[in-house]
Amino acid sequence: MKRALTLARKGIGRTSPNPAVGCVVVKDGTVVGEGWHHKAGSPHAEIHALNMAGDAARDADVYVTLEPCCHTGATPPCTKALIRAGIRRVIAGMRDPNPRVSGGGLAALKKAGIETSCGTLEEACRDINRPFIKHITTGIPYVTYKCAMTLDGKIASITGESRWISCEESRKYVHRMRTRNDAVMVGVETILADNPLLTVRHVKGRNPVRVIVDSGLRTPTSVDILSGPLARKTIVATTEKDEAIHRRYLKSGATVLVCKSLEGRVDLRDLLKKLGKLGMQSILLEGGSRLAGDALIKGLIDECVLFYAPKVIGSDGFSPFAITGITDMSRSLAFGDLGVRRIGTDIVVTARPEVSCLPA
Repeated sequence: MKRALTLARKGIGRTSPNPAVGCVVVKDGTVVGEGWHHKAGSPHAEIHALNMAGDAARDADVYVTLEPCCHTGATPPCTKALIRAGIRRVIAGMRDPNPRVSGGGLAALKKAGIETSCGTLEEACRDINRPFIKHITTGIPYVTYKCAMTLDGKIASITGESRWISCEESRKYVHRMRTRNDAVMVGVETILADNPLLTVRHVKGRNPVRVIVDSGLRTPTSVDILSGPLARKTIVATTEKDEAIHRRYLKSGATVLVCKSLEGRVDLRDLLKKLGKLGMQSILLEGGSRLAGDALIKGLIDECVLFYAPKVIGSDGFSPFAITGITDMSRSLAFGDLGVRRIGTDIVVTARPEVSCLPA
């Protein structure tokens, strides 16, 4: 199963809206086939592994990180392929949360006389598919907030300057994060201040969709992500229904999403629901602090990745979350599942808010 997990990780960021899955076929203690799901619409992990195993698959054991599918989608059911191959036993890491499968895949295998078990390294199997699990069960994408800050917790100086707080190794890591997510989201203030590309440049990988949260349609069409081919993968999320301004964005190739208004701003829950309906499983939220604070206070952030650089700029500057009104520690927002690692000269802290998002 550990090998199957390693294989599954190769597909992270490429399989949406499907899960990342790895599979290993074992015969008489020897691996005779293995595979992973490469991208949506292509053969599943089990099919790649069975093809590699060939005739050796008969009476073999299959280790797969997710319960095999039992329905026809873009590809035929994996359960039928496993039955045809004469597999002896299937060990699944976790049950598929997809209502079209959940328990049905294992039941179909068992009915065909194949021995089954489920739950091997389940937590690790769930961990690699957190975005898929959340999206398939709630319709809302998994949101990861990332930011770089100084040791004294500032993401920018008082003038708004933030380049470059983190080290080069951290910036490369962020680009890997971008390619593993379906979309990158920023607020209009970040666009106006930095004119970012929000593309994958320091590593190989696909460019995510770019989402600008711009309640008042202040984003000029001259910014880089609305110029040239980048605009075709850019979404402007707004509450404003000015069709004349919409036409300017649409002419550049961008998409406009009109969302519900909440206190005069884009209702982020409504936006996430709309992005979920577009098939997006995962969102990398990159700023700014007001957007991040709004998302956190509403329980819309699932995970934070915080890069601390060995620098200090003092009391003047911007904090990662623009949240006001918390006057004592008893009202502070708590985090769990803490992880700490070092990348280059930076310390990276991962944490999950204890308040999670549930569909309204």
